[in-house]
Formats: sequence, structure tokens, C-alpha cells
Amino acid sequence: MTASGPFDFARYRPQSDGPMTSADGEMRAENLGELLDQVSKNSTGEIDSLICEFQRLREKLQIDGERIKREVEEYRALSQQVMELTKTISGSVEKVRASVDRPTRVPQEKD
Repeated sequence: MTASGPFDFARYRPQSDGPMTSADGEMRAENLGELLDQVSKNSTGEIDSLICEFQRLREKLQIDGERIKREVEEYRALSQQVMELTKTISGSVEKVRASVDRPTRVPQEKD
């Protein structure tokens, strides 16, 4: 059964071999009961199937959410390490540059 169209009662025929209608053309009560039982079983089965599918999707969302949180934390920690390393390298480059730019003194001889 889908929500896209009207319900097809013809798919759910009672299983009894007797006539479905009484002499006056009305559906017999036991046949109507069987029909409603079949419709109910089918609807209940589809609802149960949907519940199972939603539970599976919920578990997947929870697992994926936890994985994403872990990966974001790992990325944050890695970014912090990269920033610290960049500062260290930058400081070292500045020290080297300062020592290269400094004029070297040549000792003068005394007479």
C-alpha cells in the first residue's frame, strides 16, 4: 500500500470459498471481517517495517554523528599543532635572518 493512490480493496479477497455476498447483494459479515483482518495485517506489517527502518537510520545517524565529532576534534588538535609548529619555524627563521643581516666585525690590529 502506498500513499500515492486510493486503497485497492480488490487485492485483499477473503480466503473462504463461499459466496462473498448474501442473497440481497450485501457483503457477508464474516467476509468483511476477513478482509479487514488482511488489510490490518498488511498495514501493521508495513508500519513495523517502517519502524525498523527508522531505527536503523537513527542508529546510523548516531554512529555518523559520533564519528564526525571525533574527526572534528582530531582536526582541531592537528590544526593547533600546525599553528605551534609554524610559530616555532617562523621564530627560527627570524633568528637566522637576524644573524645573517648583522654586520660581522673584523678585529683590527693594534700598532
